[in-house]
Amino acid sequence: MPFIPHTKAEIQEMLGALGVDSIDQLFDEIPAALRHDKLDKVPTRMSEMEISRLMHARANLDRSGLCFLGAGAYEHHIPAAVWEIATRGEFYSAYTPYQAEASQGTLQLLYEFQSMMTQLTGLDVSNASLYDGGSALAEAVLMAVRANRKSESKRILMPRTVHPLYRKVVHAIVRNQGITAIELDYDSKGGFINPDSLPANPGEFAALVIPQPNFFGILEEIDALTDWAHQHHALVIACVNPTSLALLKPPGSWGQNGADIACGEGQPLGIPLSSGGPYFGFMCCKQDYVRQMPGRIIGKTTDLDGKPGFTLTLQAREQHIRRSKATSNICTNQGLMTTAATIYMSLLGPAGLETVAANSHANTMQLKQKLAGINGVEPVFNRPEFHETVIRLNRPAREVINQLAEQNILAGFNLADDYPELGNALLVCATETKTGQDIDQFAAELARALA
Repeated sequence: MPFIPHTKAEIQEMLGALGVDSIDQLFDEIPAALRHDKLDKVPTRMSEMEISRLMHARANLDRSGLCFLGAGAYEHHIPAAVWEIATRGEFYSAYTPYQAEASQGTLQLLYEFQSMMTQLTGLDVSNASLYDGGSALAEAVLMAVRANRKSESKRILMPRTVHPLYRKVVHAIVRNQGITAIELDYDSKGGFINPDSLPANPGEFAALVIPQPNFFGILEEIDALTDWAHQHHALVIACVNPTSLALLKPPGSWGQNGADIACGEGQPLGIPLSSGGPYFGFMCCKQDYVRQMPGRIIGKTTDLDGKPGFTLTLQAREQHIRRSKATSNICTNQGLMTTAATIYMSLLGPAGLETVAANSHANTMQLKQKLAGINGVEPVFNRPEFHETVIRLNRPAREVINQLAEQNILAGFNLADDYPELGNALLVCATETKTGQDIDQFAAELARALA
């Protein structure tokens, strides 16, 4: 509801009821040494008109350039109906209500989301989302260590082809629990984890993470990697792009027995690129591991009158206050983002999602062919890709990115910091939103920058 400030008379009336003379007296237990007389770095207050002008000026700084930048956040077409529905009053909340069963509409929507995600991933169970893709992978690692009854190891095999920011998030979250992520290097020609290079005796490990597609956009040898992990009594964590699953084999069908856990970033499913967020993570798993799954799970049931209803399932309320003994300390879900994703998937349907994925792949192949013909550009890897590809430039990628930004083109992701061995490498992306004219414009400006 709108905020209505209290009048001075109302404030004095409330203070009188409390038996104090001023608001400062309510904080008299704070030691004087910890208190500040003023906050020097807090700007002076502004009027409503001044704030409105400031926010409009800030918004105008975010130029919507021609985007060939991916690296975990993707520009897809979002039907206008998605956010018209998601921002209705019934749904417009970023949080799951605490009295969840009183919000049957919200629970039904989350139940539908879970059903869609299990169909996409080919697994048995889905939760009602997590914060983002990086934290979802970290939670999957923690879950795998808990759930793997065949191993007491706290070692996880983590390919370098996993998103570098995801790897940093995993390290930050799991390191204090004694869990170590052992990195697997990639094939220098193919940009993938070559199953033939895996050690015959890797030692005991709890799980193997398999990205599909990987950070370079390359498709991994998912079947061979999955079977290799299971042969060594380890669980398989699939880190996947949900759009790609409209075309590619779902994690539940990888290898002979399928991946055990699937997670990833849900932003491609109807969430706009909004200055870095918000995003949402998803997680699915086999039925065997459902009691180790973090976050909320919505179930369908019937009430005493036989009417259908929805409720939180398999989650004790005390989990929220059990600290280190809890299944997870991330006990919420990205409700608003999940709402938009559910509406997006409902509107597109299986055929629409497949069209988006197929057109994204086709545009990337056209982009790769066009850029490869530019003097000073060469493809880096020789493997099948989804909708991203890596190219090497004859100039530092950072300089080229900055130069094209002046032409209002987001040229790609600079790989120099995370993969210095690749040289002046640039990760570029094309989705279904790109036209042949867009690709020609990018190629012409890139050629001019490299000339």
